[in-house]
Amino acid sequence: MLPVALQAPSAQRVRVEPDIPPSLRQTLDTLVGTPPSADQVWAARQWMSQMEPRLARFVRDDALRSEMLTRIYHEARLAGLAPEIVLAVIQVESAFQADAVSSAGAVGLMQIMPFWIRELGRTADDLMDPWLNLRYGCTILAHYLAVERGDLTRALARYNGSLGQTWYPERVMRAWTDHWWVKR
Repeated sequence: MLPVALQAPSAQRVRVEPDIPPSLRQTLDTLVGTPPSADQVWAARQWMSQMEPRLARFVRDDALRSEMLTRIYHEARLAGLAPEIVLAVIQVESAFQADAVSSAGAVGLMQIMPFWIRELGRTADDLMDPWLNLRYGCTILAHYLAVERGDLTRALARYNGSLGQTWYPERVMRAWTDHWWVKR
């Protein structure tokens, strides 16, 4: 097989993805091939009905709000995060404005720094795509949570680039408890 750079161009190939380890492929196939249980569907619907009126003050369009909640729930669950924490991060980072750009250059709902697309080798990705931005943000936060062995305060500080300080995690936790808290 020729290196990708030497192969003839293909109209169907947009970008080359790295090889996926067989174990990861099996996990992905299992996740995609396994329909959610009735309990999971019920829990998702309950969560959506609780969050919809809370998000209405930030996102007025009904269809966009519904799509956003669906995507947030899905991406948070894929990353092993509580979707309410993701809502709190988005509230603090962008106030649910998908086109937000910070003075530091962070973009989108979850204010992702552009270096991440280079770091991950996915230079064709558009961080202004709100659903891709959400995937990046959830994945990055889950990564930092793993690095910090479950310490949410430290993970949030890393996410914000303020490790060693508590002002950012405090803002997210306040948004979480004031607006997105769900008793379980």
